[in-house]
Amino acid sequence: MSPARKALISITSAQATLFQGKETTGLFISEALHPYNVLVAAGFEVDLASETGSYTADWLSQQPDFLNGDDLATWNDVNSEFRQKLDNMPKASEVDGSQYGVFYASAGHAALIDYPTASSLQKIAEQVWANGGVVASVCHGPAIFANILDTATGEPIIKGRTITGFTTEAENTMGIMSDLRSWGGEMVEELAVRLGAKYERSAGIWDDFHVVDGRLVTGQNPASAGSTAKAVVEVFETL
Repeated sequence: MSPARKALISITSAQATLFQGKETTGLFISEALHPYNVLVAAGFEVDLASETGSYTADWLSQQPDFLNGDDLATWNDVNSEFRQKLDNMPKASEVDGSQYGVFYASAGHAALIDYPTASSLQKIAEQVWANGGVVASVCHGPAIFANILDTATGEPIIKGRTITGFTTEAENTMGIMSDLRSWGGEMVEELAVRLGAKYERSAGIWDDFHVVDGRLVTGQNPASAGSTAKAVVEVFETL
């Protein structure tokens, strides 16, 4: 039996400041909106959830280079379906993970803070994986893999698999590594190495790039959110 044509997009609940306290990071809006649009267009019922049921919008994700046109109109329309689901999303602990065939971890730098210990979101992802569904992430989303296990083996679901995510080079290019280190977490590349995964990236830090490894689909950066979701749909159709 094929997994349900339902998708859960996870949202970071964390917020923090970058650039010596000048800017606030949280959910990178397009990393949730782009997969939402792709999955809805492909006939999925799509829900959103965060560990606490709350979110903060990342400052950079609201700048014109990242949020414009139809995306900006959707964001500004608090009555749009996306905003309604985002602004009224449940806590992950209130969600039945067995109902979903896709788990997609959107992110933002703040995901490095709450995703590694987001046990309720991780439980949903584990259920989707155990039921033969697709698990995906984009940008800093792999932080959630810190404690997602393949219940059949007891090993991390990314162990022995190839993933991508936001590059350490990009963190350094943005000049925020000292801020990130102060949070005490690990970068995506570091997590991949620790958990026994192979990390792959494109030559350019802002290139649209994603990796498919079986039922695991990962994207490198905000520009990859849509193509990653399209790859998710393609994988799902083969299940």
